[in-house]
Amino acid sequence: MVLAGLFALSRPAQAKTCDRDCLRGFMTQYLNAMVARNPRALPLAADVKFTENSQVMKLGDGLWQTVTSLGDYRQDILDVRESTAVSQTVVEESGKPVLLALRLKIAKGKISEIETMFARSKEDGILFNPDGLKDANKPMEFVPLASQLNSRKELVDIALHYPAGLKVGSFVQADTPFAPDAFRLENGFHTAGPGCTRAGCENIKGQKIMLHPAVTTRVAAVDEQLGIVLLRMNFGDTHSYGPGNALIAWEAFKIYGGQIHAVSALMRRMPATSPSGWDSEYPAH
Repeated sequence: MVLAGLFALSRPAQAKTCDRDCLRGFMTQYLNAMVARNPRALPLAADVKFTENSQVMKLGDGLWQTVTSLGDYRQDILDVRESTAVSQTVVEESGKPVLLALRLKIAKGKISEIETMFARSKEDGILFNPDGLKDANKPMEFVPLASQLNSRKELVDIALHYPAGLKVGSFVQADTPFAPDAFRLENGFHTAGPGCTRAGCENIKGQKIMLHPAVTTRVAAVDEQLGIVLLRMNFGDTHSYGPGNALIAWEAFKIYGGQIHAVSALMRRMPATSPSGWDSEYPAH
């Protein structure tokens, strides 16, 4: 799995960098265009590629046809080195919330890649609590001190300890470096860490977890300033999500001082064998 991180680190930087404000602006522009149902308002590369729930589609189809407004929640993950913006956000379809994960790749001032996944319901996401995603996630937005920041490689290596724990069914065995106050949100539900009310979930590292031997991982973005790594994970078929299905998670890890302080995931149930639509460009390990 470490190879996935090294792959992301090895690609050369683009000649003209889109800084944080630039990347955030592209994300805002995309979301506004989606609500307006006007993809022509976007600066698109000639060969732009768009996927929705792992399916290659024409930009303007799918969720673009039904979204009516933006919700209040939006967590941006801005990878300046890779000119990539990711957002975990909430949009609405005629007043009904939809959990949306979105990745944009910017090249030469244009959007060249658009990867999206969404969940409308508990049926889609197994867990579904949009009420838990109404306010800003302040721990994720916290800006660590310079002395607390880890290098890009360290951030990726630390984040990859999480799927390593899933693979063996134990964060203790994988020695996943959680901070004492670490917590996890999944589709708006508080599923681990202080304040979690389910039996045995208060200690995220010691929490009993299911074995996920077929989990695969791709590093989608690294926000070096905020200390956030976004992994796109296929949990594999554990016979827990319906015949042949797996959870696909866009999981963000807040890391500083060498520890994981928070985890925030948007997830959807999909066939375990579904390719992401980006496998040829971003190998999974």
